[in-house]
Order: sequence, then structure tokens, then C-alpha cells
Amino acid sequence: MEISVYPHRVLCFPGPHELYFKNLSKRKQVMEKKENNRKLRVCVATCNRADYSKLAPIMFGIKMEPEFFELDVVVLGSHLIDDYGNTYRMIEQDDFDINTRLHTIVRGEDEAAMVESVGLALVKLPDVLNRLKPDIMIVHGDRFDALALATSAALMNIRILHIEGGEVSGTIDDSIRHAITKLAHYHVCCTRSAEQHLISMCEDHDRILLAGCPSYDKLLSAKNKDYMSIIRMWLGDDVKSKDYIVALQHPVTTDIKHSLKMFELTLDALISFNKRTLVLFPNIDAGSKEMVRVMRKKGIEHHPNFRAVKHVPFDQFIQLVAHAGCMIGNSSCGVREVGAFGTPVINLGTRQIGRETGENVLHVRDADTQDKILQALHLQFGKQYPCSKIYGDGNAVPRILKFLKSIDLQEPLQKKFCFPPVKDNISQDIDHILETLSALAVDLGGTNLRVAIVSMKGEIVKKYTQFNPKTYEERINLILQMCVEAAAEAVKLNCRILGVGISTGGRVNPREGIVLHSTKLIQEWNSVDLRTPLSDTLHLPVWVDNDGNCAALAERKFGQGKGLENFVTLITGTGIGGGIIHQHELIHGSSFCAAELGHIVVSLDGPDCSCGSHGCIEAYASGMALQREAKKLHDEDQLLVEGMSVPKDEAVGALHLIQAAKLGNAKAQSILRTAGTALGLAVVNILHTMNPSLVILSGVLASHYIHTVKDVIRQQALSSVQDVDVVVSDLVEPALLGAASMVLDYTTRRIY
Repeated sequence: MEISVYPHRVLCFPGPHELYFKNLSKRKQVMEKKENNRKLRVCVATCNRADYSKLAPIMFGIKMEPEFFELDVVVLGSHLIDDYGNTYRMIEQDDFDINTRLHTIVRGEDEAAMVESVGLALVKLPDVLNRLKPDIMIVHGDRFDALALATSAALMNIRILHIEGGEVSGTIDDSIRHAITKLAHYHVCCTRSAEQHLISMCEDHDRILLAGCPSYDKLLSAKNKDYMSIIRMWLGDDVKSKDYIVALQHPVTTDIKHSLKMFELTLDALISFNKRTLVLFPNIDAGSKEMVRVMRKKGIEHHPNFRAVKHVPFDQFIQLVAHAGCMIGNSSCGVREVGAFGTPVINLGTRQIGRETGENVLHVRDADTQDKILQALHLQFGKQYPCSKIYGDGNAVPRILKFLKSIDLQEPLQKKFCFPPVKDNISQDIDHILETLSALAVDLGGTNLRVAIVSMKGEIVKKYTQFNPKTYEERINLILQMCVEAAAEAVKLNCRILGVGISTGGRVNPREGIVLHSTKLIQEWNSVDLRTPLSDTLHLPVWVDNDGNCAALAERKFGQGKGLENFVTLITGTGIGGGIIHQHELIHGSSFCAAELGHIVVSLDGPDCSCGSHGCIEAYASGMALQREAKKLHDEDQLLVEGMSVPKDEAVGALHLIQAAKLGNAKAQSILRTAGTALGLAVVNILHTMNPSLVILSGVLASHYIHTVKDVIRQQALSSVQDVDVVVSDLVEPALLGAASMVLDYTTRRIY
């Protein structure tokens, strides 16, 4: 049966690549006159089964024109490893002479092994290239082995032709692919988008060929009437066409742990789906060994529904995916080659997230549950989609050979980059050179709204304070007004504002810049998007977080937590909050509710708390709690002592209670001691739970509690944590400094 191909989303590839050959026609004539009998010596280096499927059609084309080319084949990487199928044998079966075999893989299958493999290849390749002396080296794709090849050739003044540059996938492969692009002298790309990416990367348009993918030359001409014998050979005699699955999943080196979890979920889903499945072993990237362990842990190699194999010859692999009911995984083959047959594909995770795809591909970007993958299998299995020609029209190799013949070896080897025009530089004045890098910091408190210009060193250059309005409309307008005025003032103060950081009470989603739920102190402040209006108005990046978290960030950057790996900040003000720094990073929690330390319960029958519970430390030790107790004493005429008075127009508050205690009021002293004891018990719980190296008490009440807190620790804490230091913060404005640190840390490339 012949594999039928239906035209769909056809990319119109230029026949002879007119623009390139028109620009080079004169140089080509000169070359032919000078070197009429000179053959182009081409070195093709292949590292694994995947790149050979793209390089083999080119190699066959070169071999068919011996009057123009001399072909040298170098084999390295996983081709030479038994665990990955010793795939160099298929090169020999294709009747190519392998000039050099280089064992370059350092076993270990982790990140360090990948780096060591690149280093080993760099050590071995110079001798090979010195011996072969190729005119041009053809390098494919985005593998770490290919980076070693391109680096060696570039440093040894050998021209490089890079296949499949300009594409976007979604992992470290992107960085490697683009690095090879910068080393390469000539580029063969597969899609119009890839061509535009190369031009955007300042590559010379005259040296870019839009040819299509070489593997499509084979895919679109694939014929095999006896494809059923191939299916039976790999999957068993009882399997029918379109009634099996091909699975091919590789590790994502930037997130190996998630890769393993996703692979485990995929296997569980395939077991539940209960269809015959051909599982190919992953490539040699970091994490592959762990993926194989997952397969064996699940018993895949002995499961009656599964066939696990290290390698399938490309000709047979074509037939298997062409007649499969579905392909699943994260291989580029699924989003590129399989589209030629209209076979349904389920692309898992982010490894191919940037690829152009046909309508046959269903993306499951967050493949975080078995049910989600299983649902995708039910949606895709057995469908037939229109065939896609996004990546090629079957005529790539003739274009590439013509491109190779046009290369003028007399041209200077040094690459030229086509940078876009830029404005002429203007002289800088001393004010610009001495400009202070700063952040706009916003602190939304229960009473006041404050905005400050904060320098990189944590100096508050200027601060603005207004009463916090009661309604959303008034509050958001005032924030915008104050920030606009502060940004304008920053110019006069020679401060360059890098962004805006906002500290606010309540539960905050810092990823989206949204206040999810506010405290009762700030009304009409739930589900509020702060990032968008400020960013749109100021044209600056905006960060938002909870005030307790901001206090911890302030300590990490400017205070006593600087340089510490683990510490906790407990902020005592109108309410009580906190922030936790663990392994140098702020902990937000799964629902952005971490470090709500004010709601640690220290008594089951304690006073009512604003959260609706009883006995929280906020109900004992916050400014609101002390104000409540002060009013009770005042109403009973038991607050004021000799030397103390409260004006009639002044509300009784926590400071009056503290003043009374200092002047010897026994009841005020007892209330403060109880509040300090409650706070101390909370710190003991923190020490026992988090075991930090430091606890920092911050806020206006901290200094009044510190001694009682330390006494409680000595009496109640385990001996193993009694040496943990508890200190009072020396930062005057922790909320503003924390808000600023979100901006300053990010813009100086510290990840927040």
C-alpha cells in the first residue's frame, strides 16, 4: 500500500532560491573558472539516530555526484553506544564508508556528563579535522555534540553549513541551536519562520537557504506495500494498522525532575489506555538513565501490551508512525515528520513548545496528571488528519546540493553579520553617567499609602505619604497619581527608575500581580490587578507581594538576613505577618498563603481574631490587640497613671498602653507580658518547624517584645534550637525596602 499524502498548509519553497543564486552568480562564475576541476571536500558529522535521519538524504545526494564532491563521514556520540542501539551500523548498512569513529560520550547521563562529553569531543576533534582537511563541515540541529563539532570547525577555520537553524523548540536546545547559528557560515532552514529568525539574528540573507527538511525528501516518497510485516515485526502478529501507539519521550535537561514525573504519568496513562504500544528508549541527554529506570520500575519491558526498543531503522520507523493510531511524547519527530502522514500526535510538556505544527498535533503543555494525558489519548487515538508540508515539499536535497556547489572558497572566511541600522551615538553628560539606579516602592498599609524612591543601596531618596482611601476607585487613582509624580520627581533627582514594587496586606499572587484577598484593614481590595494599571501608566515592570514577604525580602537584601540561607522575619504592626527565606529564596506556598505567622494559634480559648478564629498571636500581640486592651483599661479608668494624659480628641491606642507600662501600670505591664509570651510561643513553634538560623522581629512593637520572647524560648524551646538568635530589625522602612528589593534584585539579574 502506498502512503498517501494530502496537501495541507503547504509552504511555497523557492525552486532555485532565486535571490541567493542571483546575488552569487558572478562569484560562482569566477569560482568555476579558477577551480574548474576542484572537488568540494565535505565532512558530514553525525551524532545520533535522529540527526542521521536528516543528514542521510544529503549524504546520498553528495555520494551520487562524485564529480563535484568528496564525502568524509565522521561518527561520534550515542551512535557508538550499545545502550542506544549501536546505530552506527545503519550508516554502514547504507553503504557509507565511516572515515572516523570518535567515542565522545562520558557516561553518567546527567548535566555534568553532557558537559564532559562536549569537552572530550573538543579534545579529539582537532586531530580528525587536521587529517581530513574538509572545505566545509555539515552540522545538524541542536545537540550538545553538534555544538562541539561547530566550535572545533570554527576555531580551525573550516566553513560550517548548519542544517535546521532558526527554529524554536522550548528547552536548552534553543540556546545550543542559536549558538551553532552564530558559529556557522551557511544556513539551511526548513520553514519561512526559521528563515526570518535567522535574518533577525543578523545572519547574512545571501547565506541562508530555505530548502525544507531533508528527511521530507524520503517521507514524501515513502512506499512500502508490505508495511504490515514491519508492524508485526515490532509489535506482534495480532496488531492491526491504526490500532497501536508509538511513544517517544526524552528528558528535558532544564527540569529533569518534572520530566521523570511526566514520563511516569505517561506510562500510567498508556497502561490504562490498554493499546499495544511501541516505546522507544530516550536519547542520551541528562536524565535518560532515570527515565529508563522508570520504564523498568513499571515493568514496561515485560508488559504484554508494550514493546520497548532502543532503536528502529528510519525506513521502518517511517512506516510505524505512518500507520499508528497515535504518537505520544515530546520528540521533535512527532511535531515535524509525523505531520507528513496526518498521524495524530500528542505533544507533552514544553520541550517542543515553540515548534510550528500541523493540526494533527494536540499539545498537553501541563502534563501533570494521568487523567489529562488519558483524556488526550481518547481525543486523538485513531483519527486521521490532513497531511502537512510545513517542514518540506520533498525537494530539499537538490536545493542543498546546488547551494553547496555555489560556495566560493575564495571568499573571506570571516563571517559578516547584518546588523540593523542604529541611531548615531550621542555624547553622554556627567549627569547621565552618575544617574542613580532606583526603584519606586509602594507600601499599602491599613492607614497610610506611601510611595518612595529607593536607591540600589537601600537609601530612601524621597518619600511621599497620603491617607489610604476607603474605596477601590479612590485608592487606585491615588496610587497612580503618586507614582506618576514620584517618577517625574526621580528625573529631577537624577534617579533612573527600573520598576515598581508594591507591598500590600492580604494574600497576593506575585506571579500575576493580583491581590487575591485583603485584610479587613483595607476595604474593597479583593481580586485586584495592581500590575496592569501601573505598568500601562508608567511603562515600567511591576512586582507585587504581601507586606510580610516584603519585610523578609528587605532583610535579605539590606538587613540582618543578608547572606543567610534560612531565616524568618516576623513583623509586628497593626496586624502580624511574616516572611520565610529558605535556601536564599522566598517561600510563597502552593496557594500563596505561606508565612501567615500572625495566625499561629497559641490558645484554643483565646481572644477573637480578625481571621474568624480564636487565640491567634495577632489577637494577642498586634497593634489592634493592644489598642483593644488599652481601650478596655481606659474605659475602666485603669489606664492612666501619674504623669500621663490622653487628649479628648485623641483615640486611645497601643502606644498609650506601652507608655502606661513604662510608668509602672501593673495591668498594662501584664497585658504586654501576655502579648510577648504569645509571640514567644509562636517563635518557639517556628523554631521547631522551620529550624531557621535567625529570627528577625520587625515593626514598631518588636523592641517591646524581644526580651519576653527570648525568655519564652529559654523556657519552652527544645535545647537544640535555643541557640538560634532572635534579633530586632534595624531597618526603619522594611515594607518599602522589601518592595524596592523585588525590583532591584530582578533588574540586577537575581531571580525572584
